[in-house]
Amino acid sequence: MSHELIGISVLWCFLFGYIIVASIDFGAGFFQAYSVLVKKEHIISNIIKRYLSPVWEVTNVFLVFFFVGIVGFFPSTAYYYGTILLVPASIAIILLAIRGSYYAFTTYGSLKSNMWTYLYGFSGLFIPASLSIVLTISEGGFVLQTNSSIELDYLNLFLSPLTWSIVILSLTSVLYISAVFLTWYASKAKDEEATELMRKYALIWAIPAILTAAGIIVELRLHNIHHYERMIDLWWMFAISFLLFLLTIRLLWLRRSYGLAFIVLTLQFFIAFFAYGVSHYPYLLYPYLTITEGFTSDAMATALIIAFIAGFCLLIPSLFLLFKLFLFNKAYLEGKTK
Repeated sequence: MSHELIGISVLWCFLFGYIIVASIDFGAGFFQAYSVLVKKEHIISNIIKRYLSPVWEVTNVFLVFFFVGIVGFFPSTAYYYGTILLVPASIAIILLAIRGSYYAFTTYGSLKSNMWTYLYGFSGLFIPASLSIVLTISEGGFVLQTNSSIELDYLNLFLSPLTWSIVILSLTSVLYISAVFLTWYASKAKDEEATELMRKYALIWAIPAILTAAGIIVELRLHNIHHYERMIDLWWMFAISFLLFLLTIRLLWLRRSYGLAFIVLTLQFFIAFFAYGVSHYPYLLYPYLTITEGFTSDAMATALIIAFIAGFCLLIPSLFLLFKLFLFNKAYLEGKTK
């Protein structure tokens, strides 16, 4: 296996890790704000706060690793994406700053305003929406390149059905992933009322998530036929992902094994995410940039691969210990710790 393929695979793993962890975080924030809005905070607020309290500071670690790695392995991406993503990335950074401020002021201060709760909760939906635009841009057709510079065709981007399909998928997936996890978490806490409410939200958001995923494939057929044909070649991976989706829904519907349901959901997204990545290979930005163009030197690539694999091996056990010692500690789960 070439250095390029190993590098992009490691980065894809970090990006997938961020998608799952951040989706739970962003979705939890939204459900917290929504519960305040509809006067149901007494049902799920305690569960959500117990999850967010020890986790919020480590959520973006995966994203930091990914951005450092993508520039380290593929320096040319700094030129292409660094220029065209100036506005979307700036919006995402501002929203992340808002969420970080909320965490700090509510955790270590006395800020209790509902306005901040709404701002925190709903900003969590705009972050994946702004970041997901990268996937749209990578499909090609939105970058204008001249002899001296490149720029993003904003009008074409925001009028494209593919853009809105991917944005809607990011929103529905965030809420679906988060709701399934929080159903499991509330069940572990033996909070039946919160479990039932989150289970209801999970079932509600499951159908929009799978429909928008299918809609993206249809839009790709009209926008990027090369990528569409590669996805059709990998139909069996998407079929397995769909079967896992059905299994998750069945477990939720029957109120059984919520932990297994979340594991199956994670596997479902893992297979679909890697099928998407493989079908997009070898392009980082269609048709301008591939993983072989502008790749770093072999010596640097070897050092980065070792460093990132070591970081991944350190990060996963650390998260496991965080979940075991805090999130799923029986006394903490049931609110018996001070």
